[in-house]
Amino acid sequence: MPAQKNQAKKDSIELLQKVGNVQITYYTDPLCCWSWAFEPEWQKLKLALGERLKYRYCMGGLLPSWKNYHDVFNSVSRPVQMGPVWMHAAEVTGIKIQNDIWVKDPPASSYPACFAFKCAESQSADAGEKYLQFLRSACMLESKNIAKKDVLFELAFELAKDKKIKFNYTQFERDMANNRSLDALRKDLNETASFHITRFPTLVIKTQAGNAKLITGYSKYERLGRVITS
Repeated sequence: MPAQKNQAKKDSIELLQKVGNVQITYYTDPLCCWSWAFEPEWQKLKLALGERLKYRYCMGGLLPSWKNYHDVFNSVSRPVQMGPVWMHAAEVTGIKIQNDIWVKDPPASSYPACFAFKCAESQSADAGEKYLQFLRSACMLESKNIAKKDVLFELAFELAKDKKIKFNYTQFERDMANNRSLDALRKDLNETASFHITRFPTLVIKTQAGNAKLITGYSKYERLGRVITS
């Protein structure tokens, strides 16, 4: 079995090397455990495609609030019910996820983190991507409540220490205060809703041949390779 998996990965890499330019819109949310689990597969795909890949993140607004939230697919309507979903994601994918946040300090909404991401992204795409990684790891590895402003600012302060990334902490503070990126977030949420995307991660993949393909839910790198090259 390991030999078959290695061969499949090798075949996938060889096929991807022959692919032309690829555009991907990645619909996600900082509170999505499956997107966190998908991160290693996503990084493999980015590495394999290199400069031929153009991509952007679109925030999905997974959790507006708990007032009217009801995830029919996972039978979740209260914070405590989210813990088992995260536990299941960890078991299926082998990715480490701390789920005790849903008992100790459950996030009231994913919108503050989505908005903070758009504020970081407005400075540079690299800043947005790195900040999104900070949001995910803080929440899912350290049980930090990313719905709270002090946590969002703490992570931005850490991001500002990376001199390789175009990001100014003071500008981030101003943007968070004046809602400068609110329209950008609304645009993301409207786009997600218009395509009826309710599960994350979801990828819309456009190849050089002009074909648009939709992949919803957690996927392994090998599957992504097959979809792109098919």
